[in-house]
Amino acid sequence: MSGGLTTLPCTTTIDEAVEVIFRDGGVIIEDLYSKETISGLREDLEPVLQNVRAGDDEVFAGTQTRRAGSLFARSPHMVDVALSPLYLGISRAILQKPIGVYFGEDNTPITPDIQIGMTQAIQIAPGQGAQPIHRDDTVFLWRHPSFGREARVQIMVAVSDFTKENGGTLVIPGSHLWDDNRKPTVTEAVSTEMKAGSGCIFIGSTYHGGGNNSSDDLRTGVTMSFDLSTLRQEENQYLSIPLETVKGFPAELQRLLGWSAGENFMGWIEMEGQMVDPHGLLERDDYPSALGGLPTT
Repeated sequence: MSGGLTTLPCTTTIDEAVEVIFRDGGVIIEDLYSKETISGLREDLEPVLQNVRAGDDEVFAGTQTRRAGSLFARSPHMVDVALSPLYLGISRAILQKPIGVYFGEDNTPITPDIQIGMTQAIQIAPGQGAQPIHRDDTVFLWRHPSFGREARVQIMVAVSDFTKENGGTLVIPGSHLWDDNRKPTVTEAVSTEMKAGSGCIFIGSTYHGGGNNSSDDLRTGVTMSFDLSTLRQEENQYLSIPLETVKGFPAELQRLLGWSAGENFMGWIEMEGQMVDPHGLLERDDYPSALGGLPTT
């Protein structure tokens, strides 16, 4: 155990990690990312964080906390974060549960897609108090109990070491099992303590929050989420990332950013009278002019 959450090695299996997450609401994976990935994230994002102002909300955003989004436009090392076989595999195992639906007399199982919902670099400076404990699936107004279906699998990547003293993320183990009438308290929360390169993976129904930084050091983390693609993305990835940057990403990442219709065909676009998967547009040299003929009024 580390700070109340189970810590597993990066050699753990997807099934082992999922079992712990369903039991506790989250898990810490040691050395999930290489030193090169972490140093690259630090070099790319530190100048960005220094050029954004701290929050002006003492209650939630934090007046000693700096945040920056649009991370796939700001660091190529985010590709490594998202396409981690373990993190991505855990997310698919938790979120992509087939649902049987009727088309006429036939009951057909459809597996929902997942998508990247949000990205943020978060740097907590000395003197910042603890953030109010909350659930991140609140953005979807998700209700609990959720009858066995989760909306989000999130990761907090330690870009610097996380300790109890420097504001390591607070988590309430087991809180993913609570209904919406049980109020969380900070006394129930534990700190995630982990070395740079480790990641805390937790689900959207788990109560958590940024910790109190009583140290003399900055605490820097990178967070992102995989969400059900039947839900709106929290961060608008289409406006956050230049099109040419998206075209340079691996096809799997392009689809995870929302350039896909999936089995349930959410996000299709009409071309020449046909409902088509938008991913094909990224492979066309004439996109976006290929969308000529769209209504103008």
